[in-house]
Amino acid sequence: MQIRVRVKPGASRTRVGGRYGEDHLVVAVSAPAVDGRANEAVCRALAAAFGLRPRQVTIVSGVTARNKLVSL
Repeated sequence: MQIRVRVKPGASRTRVGGRYGEDHLVVAVSAPAVDGRANEAVCRALAAAFGLRPRQVTIVSGVTARNKLVSL
């Protein structure tokens, strides 16, 4: 399954929820967008929210952007 997410790095706390536009799920992470740390935090947060292992969540596109396509 693939979902579109909108990432908000540097948030006060990590959370998954909310909508951005028509088809994006909002994922706020406390990690900064430096050296891929926010991307790792997004994968961990989505894995926890969907009951998966972090390695089962991969970013398909948008590695350097806030809008991402993620495969679960």
